[in-house]
Amino acid sequence: MAKEKIHIKNRDIVVPGDLLAEGMAYLPSGKAFREDNKIYAATVGLISIKGRVIKVIPLAGKYMPKKGDVVIGRVTNMGYSGWHLDVNSPYNADLNIGEATREYIDLAKTDLSKYFDIGEYALAEVINISENKYIKLSTKKRPYRKLKGGNIIEVSPTKIPRIIGKAGSMIKMLKDSSGCDIIVGQNGIVWIKGTPEKEALVAQAIHRIEKESHTKGLTYNIKKMLGGKKK
Repeated sequence: MAKEKIHIKNRDIVVPGDLLAEGMAYLPSGKAFREDNKIYAATVGLISIKGRVIKVIPLAGKYMPKKGDVVIGRVTNMGYSGWHLDVNSPYNADLNIGEATREYIDLAKTDLSKYFDIGEYALAEVINISENKYIKLSTKKRPYRKLKGGNIIEVSPTKIPRIIGKAGSMIKMLKDSSGCDIIVGQNGIVWIKGTPEKEALVAQAIHRIEKESHTKGLTYNIKKMLGGKKK
């Protein structure tokens, strides 16, 4: 008789190919599928278990982290050992005190909000994804840091390569044409700092790149939108 076994829990996050259950007693639903006597996930999603029905609810547009990624996160909470950040992912993200700075921090005397306060944004590196699906971040090395001022926008993480361009050509053009400082996180969060008018214009340009990523002449059209001239 085939073994009956479930490998996940309700509300777990799964990725394509994850084994969810074994045995014919379980039924796949949503973006889960059966292959022989096993059930797998077909997409990145959230597990919902109701009785014997295992459902994968797609998490479209969310960032799936990889070690070494550069991300921009918003500080949502602060604890004794560090900070929790929202990085546009179904996974939780933590910045430990030991990874926040090269300075020694005396917890008895130091207010951690001096480094990162709730609501502030940080440019960070993904240094690990733990087995329980926690993203571990670091801001110890340059250029990782607190992002002061500026404007934050969100785009689909899948469009980030087009916004950056080949060898960084698109993002360089955006910076040169606008005079703004622009940082693009691989998690789909973009930081823009310049005059309010230029920040707004660059935000419009980036959203246009996101929507028209496969159209011809996009680079020229974006440059023209920002007031640049065709060479």
